Amino acid sequence: MRATILALATGFMIVEYVLSRLVRHDEETHDLAESAASLGVAFGQHVLRLVEAGLLAIPFTFVYQHRLFDFPTFTPLALGALFLASEFTYYWHHRASHRIRWMWATHAVHHSATKLNFTAAVRLGWTGTLSGNFLFFLPLIWIGFHPAAVLGMLSLNLLYQFFIHTELAPRLGPLEWVLNTPAHHRVHHASNAPCLDTNYGGVLIIFDRLFGSFAQAPKDEKLRYGLVGRATTLNPIRIALGEWLAMFHDFRAAPSFSGKLRVLFSPPGPATQASRQPRTGSGGRSLGSLNPP
Repeated sequence: MRATILALATGFMIVEYVLSRLVRHDEETHDLAESAASLGVAFGQHVLRLVEAGLLAIPFTFVYQHRLFDFPTFTPLALGALFLASEFTYYWHHRASHRIRWMWATHAVHHSATKLNFTAAVRLGWTGTLSGNFLFFLPLIWIGFHPAAVLGMLSLNLLYQFFIHTELAPRLGPLEWVLNTPAHHRVHHASNAPCLDTNYGGVLIIFDRLFGSFAQAPKDEKLRYGLVGRATTLNPIRIALGEWLAMFHDFRAAPSFSGKLRVLFSPPGPATQASRQPRTGSGGRSLGSLNPP
């Protein structure tokens, strides 16, 4: 099954690359060296995910054994409720990943690509469990949703998001009001100041509209991607661990215990960069991204 998914994903990457050369040959949408680095990061994440699966089975099983309600999870009504609940939970998890530096240390990996395409979609952090990502989804299991259903719904969420990491797709008309479309996700990945820390949704964009984090692309600027303030690298290990190294460098340099806590848990930015000159700009995504020491 995994081999089939990998083959399909690779096929879509190749098709997108060919189309980009045919349709947008006047605009660079791919960097083959960066794409190779993204695939290297994806391979490492895949290996670690196999190890993490056994570890996460412990808290998931424990919480499900102490669930509040006992109901059939796989009925249409329950799956519909799970979809909305998981989208709501994913929104807040994703938002926290931008606003808490301990979590950003993992998520920054995904935003480090300077070209937005299908290979960037698989550039995922290696340290999600260490950052505590799974904690956001335990309440769904505690309510009574089966762990397999929760993990399956999150997998479908990520599968959908694979296809919105592209610059080739046009706007989708009325669907733009409800779905997280490629146009919305391009804004999420952009490092332009008006775009920072916006459009956190997975499949849906409605929670961004409800909670004030929605943004359209600026009309007078070309979207730029990547991490402002951090040199690009093609080394998968430095991509995966660079922000952790930068964070712990700032942690060691912080002069007080409260300062050390701010480094770890405040939004990424000048306030968490101990002993460094403040930077200009706004938004945790770009300002929290520093060169490894």
